Amino acid sequence: MRQPVLSNEKMAWTKLAVLKELPPGSLMEVEHGDDLVALCNVEGEVRAIHGVCPHHGGPLGEGALHGELIACPWHMWEFHSGTGACAFNASLKVPTFPVRVEDGDILVDLA
Repeated sequence: MRQPVLSNEKMAWTKLAVLKELPPGSLMEVEHGDDLVALCNVEGEVRAIHGVCPHHGGPLGEGALHGELIACPWHMWEFHSGTGACAFNASLKVPTFPVRVEDGDILVDLA
């Protein structure tokens, strides 16, 4: 599994899930405080994206994963899971977060 090489400096790694809950091709929603994060597994690479669609606030983590694209369940707006870019308007983006998997835990830098 290819994961980004990241320094631990200034990173606030937070455990959001365990890898066995997120097999390849799957998508899940995770609540962290008042925020929602959508986690997906694209061919063994775990990615994290802000979990609220900018269109009408739909829960992206409850949508569908189509390859690298996450589709909002409310109006089917799609966002690239790696870049956060909207599929039909690349200037519209949702935040993405660095991810690493350590000892089976999915850690996300939400800072």
